[in-house]
Amino acid sequence: MKLQNTTWSLLITAILLCAGVYLYEVNSQEKQEKLEAQQQSFFDFSAENIQKLTIKTQEKTLEFERNKDKKKPWKMTQPKQQIANDAVVSFLINLLVTAESDRNFTIPANQKKDYGFDPPSATFKIELDNYTYHQLIVGKSDFKNEFLYAMIDPKNKEESEIEISLVSQDFQTTLDKKVDEWLEIDSQDKPSEKTEDSQQDSVE
Repeated sequence: MKLQNTTWSLLITAILLCAGVYLYEVNSQEKQEKLEAQQQSFFDFSAENIQKLTIKTQEKTLEFERNKDKKKPWKMTQPKQQIANDAVVSFLINLLVTAESDRNFTIPANQKKDYGFDPPSATFKIELDNYTYHQLIVGKSDFKNEFLYAMIDPKNKEESEIEISLVSQDFQTTLDKKVDEWLEIDSQDKPSEKTEDSQQDSVE
């Protein structure tokens, strides 16, 4: 009888242990799925799809277009018309294509200013080869200065709530670059096409 009680105790313990392991694994999987859902890529296009990039801040506007020359794939069209620094432009493109949002949350639309969106610190506009475009609007840094507040493809301006994402501070690194840092090193000392045209007009 004592042996039977011991057997039943071991059996119940084994069942409870299995149930505990199962619940732990299910809970861990749910947490992982939730984390993956939060840390999702901004956009679903590839680097090859991008045809034009515009970076607009309160101080300046930079525009880049894909070049036909594969060795020099990008050219700046504003504020200068010169070959762009491929490494610098590619760094930004890689950010846009692969970077993930650390966390998403919503705020009332009337709190935009508190997060640095009225006006925004910068707007990244991406135009694709299928004639569609996407936007990443950047606000200020979070209180820990670890991430930037951002709006990704914001919807109607009249909506009562706005979805905010936490994005990498690497975007701020691109915003801090001077105009000449976006240009190919060999072309930084060369006059732009606009400058050459204006000089010719003055001579005529």
